Amino acid sequence: MNVFFEESGDFKVGSVLSQAGEAYQVEMPSGKRTKVKTKDVMLQFEKPAPAELLEQAKAIAADIDLEFLWEVAGEDEFGFAELGAEYFGHAPLPFEAAGLVLALHNAPIYFYKKGRGRYKAAPEQSLRAALAGIEKKKQQALVQASYVDELKAGRLPAALQPLVQQLLFKPDKNGIEFKALDTAASELQTTPQRLMLSTGGIASAKDLHMARFLFENFPRGAGFAPVTAPAPVGELPLAKVAAFSIDDVTTTEIDDAFSVEKLDDGTVRVGIHIAAPGLGIRPDDAIDKIARARMSTVYMPGDKITMLPDEVVNAFTLAEGTDCPALSLYATLDPAGWTVLSTTTRAERVPIKSNLRHNDLDQLVNEETLESGEGEYPHKDELGLLWQWALQLEAGRMKKREAFGLKPEQANRVDFNFYVEDDVVSIVRRKRGAPLDKIVAELMIFANSTWGKLLHDCGVPGIYRSQGPGAGGWNAKIQVRMVTHAAPHQGLGVDQYAWSTSPLRRYTDLVNQWQILACASNGVTAPLVAPFKHRDATLFSIVSAFDAAYAAYNDFQQNMERYWCLRWLGQEQARQVDAVVLKDEVLRLVEIPLVIRMPGMPSVPRGAQVRLDIVRWDEVDLTLEARLLEVAAAPADTGAFEEEEEESAPAEGAEGGQDADSGEAAAQEAAEAEGAVTVVDPETQTDVTAEPAPPQAPQAA
Repeated sequence: MNVFFEESGDFKVGSVLSQAGEAYQVEMPSGKRTKVKTKDVMLQFEKPAPAELLEQAKAIAADIDLEFLWEVAGEDEFGFAELGAEYFGHAPLPFEAAGLVLALHNAPIYFYKKGRGRYKAAPEQSLRAALAGIEKKKQQALVQASYVDELKAGRLPAALQPLVQQLLFKPDKNGIEFKALDTAASELQTTPQRLMLSTGGIASAKDLHMARFLFENFPRGAGFAPVTAPAPVGELPLAKVAAFSIDDVTTTEIDDAFSVEKLDDGTVRVGIHIAAPGLGIRPDDAIDKIARARMSTVYMPGDKITMLPDEVVNAFTLAEGTDCPALSLYATLDPAGWTVLSTTTRAERVPIKSNLRHNDLDQLVNEETLESGEGEYPHKDELGLLWQWALQLEAGRMKKREAFGLKPEQANRVDFNFYVEDDVVSIVRRKRGAPLDKIVAELMIFANSTWGKLLHDCGVPGIYRSQGPGAGGWNAKIQVRMVTHAAPHQGLGVDQYAWSTSPLRRYTDLVNQWQILACASNGVTAPLVAPFKHRDATLFSIVSAFDAAYAAYNDFQQNMERYWCLRWLGQEQARQVDAVVLKDEVLRLVEIPLVIRMPGMPSVPRGAQVRLDIVRWDEVDLTLEARLLEVAAAPADTGAFEEEEEESAPAEGAEGGQDADSGEAAAQEAAEAEGAVTVVDPETQTDVTAEPAPPQAPQAA
């Protein structure tokens, strides 16, 4: 005797060897033996042979008209044998019955299974809907196949053109558009990104990186709706000074300037003038909401996305030849030892006489010319006095750093400025700590520290950067924290450090400016009128949101600087380059700030200069492959390289990819090289951020 039975959702045949109770011992055509329960047996038959019956059953199943079978079945539940008698017009033969079972089992949209060998015809409405779905899938499969063919032929289907960014950065993986792109890329042995580049969906690797950043961070676009720039509230007195700024040639958000006056009693009064959008923008107004949504200006070589609309920037930037609303910090100094005798803060209109540019003055203003008094350049006398004070400020900070047990800052580092015009990049080396940088750095640090103390003395919270040992004892790694109360910044060597000097391009500085204006106008009653109070949940949320946005913007800036470094290699047709070993397999090219990893590189002392042969680079993946050619002797002093390897982020960028206050940025970058950023509740001393910022977040002031 032979049996046709169901096992694990499949139908099989075999010869019965024996029966024991409710089970058969069955040998299948393959020779395999199995135990089959009697309840799983659908048919018992003598002829034909099991394998032959299964072949005949499959042929019958293929010939059955399912639509007619469904009509014959009626609405009631039935057994397959009953339906077979009606369909075949006679009691079905074994192979016919088996074929009918296979047909019923393989047509679930026509027949619902109700038990072993029992079925029920699907309701007509459900059947028609299921058939329509099948037909739709068939049509979609045809469309998908046509998309694949076009993509493989190097053409972007018209239907995919408006979906390029969605398909690359946040695809619906169940959609036929993504399936077509993925299939075509797989068959061409490439990636969806490269396929989009080859078909014109994305114009260039630069546009790919830019599109990804905008899609993730500016989904509604990076532009602004037309706005009216707010006017400063109230009448502002006109300062009797002639101020000047010091910035890169590409900087348009000019938010700091300086003035110097020699007073009749022999003292010197230095003015640090900061653009004051806080006099016109108010918390929760339309412009504030724009700034809070962005948190910072985004910088990249050759371009930027400003935090504030151009109309607002133009209204408050410290442009040459204008009287600008500003928040001024005046320091009266004794030139004998450059000690600070007193400080005053006030809001006023400041005449801006000059916008000085690094690019024009770096060759004229250096340590030698400042020491000797040689050369002619604008504001020569004022710069000479500011240089002397900056040296004293730096010396004071270094003493405090040493008191904290920290190493002196390295002064032999090199910074790189990026300039892009018509897709041609220039990467300019610039020694860190140049006099103009140092003047800006020290005066900005002084202002941020002084205003931080003012907030503390008036009992008003602000946004500070604090740096000190983390948890874990005396040898714990130094930690950078964002707090809302005054706390020492050991890396910079100051008692407190409140971001306050870049309100046109950084939202935390705008928040602090509101708080400082309240202190300058109201003194000890400032806590009653300041926009943000102690333990203000909104202030904590601003700090957390800023940190996340700032980290994302910094990652993008680093990617774009890396992209332009690779473009520079192609532009200069560089095939062999010099590099410096930062640590183990990590190297930085000498001519450009491109850091690469060379797995398997032989052990070379840190700081050694090596010669590399460039094999290839990839502007999409931002990778470079090179071979080691030769090793030069390591320099005697590797301290600068140790510091550079520890720093995981460049200075915060300005137009062209460098910081508008690059000196201050460099100083803070070095000071905070190892710090992890957290946001701390001032009373409980607990972290209130959702998660710490990535260590590569920019630490520029």
